[in-house]
Amino acid sequence: MQKTQTLPVISTIEGETLSDHVLRQIQSAIVKGEIAPGSKISEPELARAYGISRGPLREALHRLEGQKLLVRVPHVGARVVSLSRQELGELYQIRESLEGLACRLAAERMTPAEVEELREVLREHERDEAFQAGRGYYLQEGDFDFHYRIVQGSGNGMLIRLLCDELYQLARMYRIQTSATPNRPGQAFAEHHRILDAIAERDGELAELLMRRHIRTSRLNIERQIPQETKA
Repeated sequence: MQKTQTLPVISTIEGETLSDHVLRQIQSAIVKGEIAPGSKISEPELARAYGISRGPLREALHRLEGQKLLVRVPHVGARVVSLSRQELGELYQIRESLEGLACRLAAERMTPAEVEELREVLREHERDEAFQAGRGYYLQEGDFDFHYRIVQGSGNGMLIRLLCDELYQLARMYRIQTSATPNRPGQAFAEHHRILDAIAERDGELAELLMRRHIRTSRLNIERQIPQETKA
């Protein structure tokens, strides 16, 4: 990290530890691109910026490594992850396969009440000011995230651990930082509605197909924004 940045203050959640609080702040800054991919992480600068001791900070940084948002580089230290074009393609191939499966299972297992709650998530997305202005897509996390809710609705514990824990913030980082491509927010929103309609109709085969196609389109959109790597 080249210089200390002024980062947004995130309100404290009752009962969370200091390490939890700092984790959420740094995590949000990385995912939104406020700390740029590839930036070197300076523990002294972060400790000063957040006014905390090195112990809670190191715990938070270790957890961010577990979320794949930080990587340790020999003789350099911790850096914010910056996936190559190939690595990003591989991440999206994993998402396409696993989220497609999750979508098929969700069509089989989600209750009518859960489907209606997911419709309300889309309504909330539609009301978002940035989305209405065409500047980007509503990308809140957890229960307000369309993809997250579908994976949860699959009822498959291993899929939930992989997609809602281990890979979640890394995938979300690239979703957010590439979501403002012209025309993509409206297109993605329409694709979400078609996916949800297939889930509501209990058509697991169609739901899986639509989700895989949706993620593949996102991958191709991202690849168009990243230059082809030159071979040494």
